[in-house]
Amino acid sequence: MEYSQITQFIVDQNVPAQTLALLLLLPVVATLASFFRQVVGIKAFGIYTPSIITFALLAFNPNGLKYGIVIFISVIFIGMVTRYALRRARLLYLPRVAITLSVISFSMLGVLIIGGSLNRTGLAGVSIFPLLIMITITEKFVAVQLEKGTKVALILAAETLGISLVGYVLISWQAFILFILAYPWTVLLTIPLNILLGKWTGLRLSEYVRFSRILSQK
Repeated sequence: MEYSQITQFIVDQNVPAQTLALLLLLPVVATLASFFRQVVGIKAFGIYTPSIITFALLAFNPNGLKYGIVIFISVIFIGMVTRYALRRARLLYLPRVAITLSVISFSMLGVLIIGGSLNRTGLAGVSIFPLLIMITITEKFVAVQLEKGTKVALILAAETLGISLVGYVLISWQAFILFILAYPWTVLLTIPLNILLGKWTGLRLSEYVRFSRILSQK
């Protein structure tokens, strides 16, 4: 692999090339989430959540994307069920979230045990860090669920997963990774691109679909 002088210098300082690539890809993923929000009109759970979920999906073993999706959906489902189960307890928000995280942790442990007993090595061998990232999105889901309702929370969760999958495809594309390492300065282009996105005043694509009847009458 041929690195640029900047990349080679950083690697020579004992910084792993993979770590460098991931750090350079983070602004790209964040800009992708920003684009979906400003231009397409997909809100998701902000920018940070789909970005970090993208890297969590990448952290699963090479053939484990399906396990990442299953765990994401399972976490959301268990969090939703636990929240309903705790409604009558009338607990304060933080203790309720703590109990929810505990239930999800035990549930995920059960899933890993079942995966191991069924020789699903991809599931049983899931790294702890992407698993913890998946579990922590529960707080975001519960907060939206309390504020805006279950339907909105589920829609935002689906949008978050959708953006994360697009980001996963991009940052797992080997040719793109090699390009970033060969031309790391191109990541700086995300700054002016986000400035343009920040000044976006046109209709979002989702709004064109939503108001298509009104626009067609003009």
